[in-house]
Amino acid sequence: MRFVGHDGMFQVLFFIEVGALAKSDAALQRTEPSEARWLSSFDTLRNSIQDVAHKAYSYRRRAFYTLTAADFR
Repeated sequence: MRFVGHDGMFQVLFFIEVGALAKSDAALQRTEPSEARWLSSFDTLRNSIQDVAHKAYSYRRRAFYTLTAADFR
């Protein structure tokens, strides 16, 4: 899954491995997830995702990031 962030001047691409979403959503782990379920999980975890993305961007500024399950501790 991907989303775009902005730092005021630049667009920053973020990719989230589906395993990171599944790790935080027990329903995704038990069933064959649909696109709607992935999007719902993203919406539910939005604040956490934004926090992790902000932390990654503030650590080292790049044009894109891949967020993994390890980033969501």
